[in-house]
Amino acid sequence: MKRCIHRTQWLRFPMQLHRFHRPWPALLLASPSLTALAHGISPEDRQRMLDGGYLQYVGLGASHMLTGYDHLLFLFGVVFFLTTFKDVAKFVTVFTLGHCITLIGATFFKITWNYYLIDAVIAISVIYKGFDNNGGFQKHLGMASPNLLWAVFIFGLLHGFGLSTRLQQLPLGDDPLAMLYRILCFNVGVELGQIAALSVMVALLAAWRRRESFTRASYLANLGLVLAGIYLLFVQLHGYQHDADPNGFRFPEEEHRHIHEDMNIENATDPKRNKL
Repeated sequence: MKRCIHRTQWLRFPMQLHRFHRPWPALLLASPSLTALAHGISPEDRQRMLDGGYLQYVGLGASHMLTGYDHLLFLFGVVFFLTTFKDVAKFVTVFTLGHCITLIGATFFKITWNYYLIDAVIAISVIYKGFDNNGGFQKHLGMASPNLLWAVFIFGLLHGFGLSTRLQQLPLGDDPLAMLYRILCFNVGVELGQIAALSVMVALLAAWRRRESFTRASYLANLGLVLAGIYLLFVQLHGYQHDADPNGFRFPEEEHRHIHEDMNIENATDPKRNKL
C-alpha cells in the first residue's frame, strides 16, 4: 500500500529528538569550504569563458547549480514531503519559471544588486522552508502556512536574481544577440544541473520514506535546514559588511569602522592592561 506522508504526522515527535546523536547538521555547518563555493565566479572560469564558446556557459551553469548549496538546500526543503511525481514536477516547474524570469531578464537588462545581500535573502528562503516544513507557522505563529506554490515562485525569482548577479561577472559581450545566447546557454546549464541534483534528492527521499527513521528524523532534518540557513545568512551579512569592492554597496568608511582594528587600537592604548 502506498504511504502518504503529511507534515502533521511527525509534529508529535520533537520530544524524541534526544534519541538522535548524529550531528550531521553540525558537519554541514562546520565545513569551511562551503563558504568558498556559493555563487562565486573564479578567475579560471572567466578565462575559460573568454577562450571557449557557448557550450562553456552550459557547463558553467550546470556546475554552478550543483555547487550552489543554498539553491540545493531550498529545493531539498521543497521536495521533502512531496510523494508523487506530479507534485514534484509542479513545484519544481514553478521554481524554475521564477528563476528563469529573473536570471534571463536581469542579466540581459543589466539589473544587479549587491550579491551578498541577494545571497542573504536566499539564505532566508532556506530558513523559511525548514521552518514551514516543521509546522512553525501553526505551532509558533498560530496561523496557516502561506500558499506554498506562490512562496516557491517568489523565492524562485530571488534565486534567479542571485544567479544573475554572478553571471554578470562573466564576459557576456556587447552584441545583444550573442549576449542573449550566452545567457540562455547558462540557463540551460542551470536547469540540467538542477535536474541532476533533484533526481538524486527525490530518489534518496523516496528510499528514506520507506524506513521508520524518516518519521522520527524529519523534524531534525528540517531543523538542520533552519540552522544551515541561519549560518549562511550570517556569512553573507558579514561578507557584505566587509565588502572591499568600491562598486559594492558597502557601508561608508566614516560609518563603518572595522571592529577588529578598533579592538586592537583599544587594547594597545588601554593603560590598565599592564596593571595588576
